[in-house]
Order: sequence, then structure tokens, then C-alpha cells
Amino acid sequence: MKDTVYHQFSTFIEDWVPEEASIAIADENKYVTYIPGKHDIHINQGQSIPSGSITERVYLQKSRVESLVDKSVFGVPYYGVGYPLENKEARLSGALTVILPPDYYSSPVSFIVGRQEDVWIPIAVDQIIYIESHQKKTLIVTEEGCFQSKYPLKTLEFRLSNSFIRIHRSYIVNISYIKQISRDVASNLEIALRKPEDTRLSISQSYVQKVRDTLGF
Repeated sequence: MKDTVYHQFSTFIEDWVPEEASIAIADENKYVTYIPGKHDIHINQGQSIPSGSITERVYLQKSRVESLVDKSVFGVPYYGVGYPLENKEARLSGALTVILPPDYYSSPVSFIVGRQEDVWIPIAVDQIIYIESHQKKTLIVTEEGCFQSKYPLKTLEFRLSNSFIRIHRSYIVNISYIKQISRDVASNLEIALRKPEDTRLSISQSYVQKVRDTLGF
């Protein structure tokens, strides 16, 4: 049962982490799954959790942890984002860590370059209403129109400030443009935006709890 849950987590995470990232899943005092990315810190399955690691800090704080870790822990520095994992049915109590290059996250970006036809325009992030992944294209929607970015959604998510929230595999939304959150005819949560008028975006089940925790409802 635990192996199935771990596989589900790793499959889901691979959909949204950047290709530079490695993924480590721990249960109790050891790592049980490791998926190396371009930034590989060479964790072995069954390896004990070292002191000073993001995984250890997730266990101690019982919450999301995000920090730079120097090379004294694994011999390779990394920027880690760790999440606690809990599943009572599977008796799972562990942690998932997304492992990024140390310079990957220095500070949130202040602008993103968007393209319209053969014109490239720097877009201030506070002017972005939402970002959508559609037919293998990343679309940036603003009050001035729609632009295309060369970066995939999973890369932009790590480079945006906490003013943005991922609500779906296909959507990242600027919180300041949210008008209201309600249920659709199928009782699924959806977001209505202030602009463009009558724009509604679904909150997928995978992100419902994260949206609730972030927005506090």
C-alpha cells in the first residue's frame, strides 16, 4: 500500500517540478524513493536522513520548509522545498523534498518576458492575471492581452512570489485578481476572476487543500 502511495506522489510531482529538480521521498528515518533530475545530489534508496537536510527539518517543524542547504550535508549544495506527507489509511508519515540548484531560487522575479507574434514585451508580474498551460504552450493573460512565455508552468511557479497560487495542473492565478471562490454545478470549487469578466477557472482536486490552506477558508 505504501509503495502505491509513494508512486502516486512521485508521478504527480514529476508533472509540476522543473527538469532541473530531483525528488526525494522519505518515510520514517530513511529515503524510500529518489528520482534524480539535472541537479542530482545522489541519494540512495534506503539511505538514512542526515542532520541538516530539508527532510529532517520537515519532520521537526511538521510543515513546509524552503531553504538553501550547503554541501556539508550531501556533498553537493542544493535549494530544497520540503513538504510533510500524511496518509492515515496507508499509515504513511513522511516527507517529500524537491531538490533544486542552489542558485535556482534567489528572489521572485519582477517581470516575465512575453511574446506576441514577433514582438517580445517585459511584463511586470503584478500585471499578470493568470498563467495557463494550453496545448504545450504557456500563456500569460493580462489586461493588455495574452502573451506566450518560453518557460513551462512548472518553472514559472518556482519563480513567482507568494502573490500567485497554483490551482490546477494548467493554471497559476494572481491572488489579487480573484473575485470569489464558489462551487460549480458539479459542486467542484472554481475561481471567478475580476478580469477578464466572466472568467472562471476550476480548482482541481489535487490542489483544493493547498488553495484552502493558502487562502484560509
